Amino acid sequence: MIKAALFDVFGTCVDWRSGVADFVHPFLNDRGLKPNLAEQITDEWRKQYDPSMARVRDGERSYVTLDIIQLENLDTVLERLGVSKSFTAEDRKQLNEAWEHLPAWPDTVGALANLKQELPIAACSNGSKPMMERLASHAGLSWSMICGADTGKNFKPHRDVYLNSCKAMGTKPAETIMVACHADDLDAAAAFGLKTAYFPRPTEWGTAAFEPEQNSDRFDFSAATLSTLIDDILKHT
Repeated sequence: MIKAALFDVFGTCVDWRSGVADFVHPFLNDRGLKPNLAEQITDEWRKQYDPSMARVRDGERSYVTLDIIQLENLDTVLERLGVSKSFTAEDRKQLNEAWEHLPAWPDTVGALANLKQELPIAACSNGSKPMMERLASHAGLSWSMICGADTGKNFKPHRDVYLNSCKAMGTKPAETIMVACHADDLDAAAAFGLKTAYFPRPTEWGTAAFEPEQNSDRFDFSAATLSTLIDDILKHT
């Protein structure tokens, strides 16, 4: 029986791409920079995400929060795009708050509220606890608890993130389900004993070509939408 649910957040629950781009646009306008740079900054910033966290997972760097890593990544991106001199240190600090001002996908808030009526739900993100708390407040995400990277002192897909999150929820891995639109996140959770639930977010990367997961039957639950997925999970609580 499922007794608790963990959720990936970026991409699964919130639309990071349009959210970050919309947040960046006013900064570009104020500096006379081309508006299309917003999407370039957003995509390049996101591409830095996994490689920068891998250094922590691989033991090359001690754990630091995603807030710190994303600010470092922003410096790299602005330099590569040749606009570094247009942004002060304070500008960059404010830009980094984009990841706390993302919109929930239209189906997220209602689906989370429905599931929360039956069992505790928690964010299991690579974002820090303060970041997740501010994002939840902005996007209306009704978590019972914030777990994830700060709980495991590492980044997904490291085992400590999943297992320590289960401990924080007071459940065994087999009693806990991980919900995500990213198959690699779920594969890792399954390897550590958690149940898994998959659904696609076709527009996570905007208009980029989307290839749905071809082997979704390896997950305990899979559906075309989050709402349908939650309905299926509720039948097993």
